[in-house]
Amino acid sequence: VALAVSLGIILVAGYPLDPKDEEYVLVNNKCQCVTVTSKFVPSKEDPDQEVLERHIRIIVPLKARENISDPLSPPRTKFVYRLSELCRNCSPVEIELGGRIVQAQQGNFCDEPQTCYTYDREQCYSSLVPYLYKGEVTHVPAALTPTSCYTD
Repeated sequence: VALAVSLGIILVAGYPLDPKDEEYVLVNNKCQCVTVTSKFVPSKEDPDQEVLERHIRIIVPLKARENISDPLSPPRTKFVYRLSELCRNCSPVEIELGGRIVQAQQGNFCDEPQTCYTYDREQCYSSLVPYLYKGEVTHVPAALTPTSCYTD
C-alpha cells in the first residue's frame, strides 16, 4: 500500500454484490451515477482459463443542471467520466513506513472538487429561495435534500 500511495496508484478493493455472487463492486459513485463491477468468467478461447470481466454502468440523469443546487441554471449537456476520478478514496489511512506510523491518502485528485451530475443523497444541498413574509420578499436557504441536511 505504501508503495502504491507513493507512486500515486489507485488501489480499489471490491466487495461482493451478493454473498452467493462472485461479481464484485469496485466503484459505486452515487454522485456521478456510475457503478463498476468485475468478475471472473471462463475464457471464450480456452474454457479452462478464467478472464476478468468488467461491467461499467453509467446512468445519465435527464434534466441535470450545470449547477445542481440552482434549478434555474442551464441543462447539462456534457458528462465526463474518468475512472481514476471515480475510484478516488480520499479518506486518510494509517500505514507503517520506515518503522513509524504515518497517514497516507489513498486517492488522487482529492484537492479538486467532485462534479456531481445528480444529488448525492448523503450530502446536504441547499438553494436560496424567495420567501414572502408580511409583504416583503427575502431569500432564505432551503434544503434540496432534506434527509441529509437534518438529522431528525
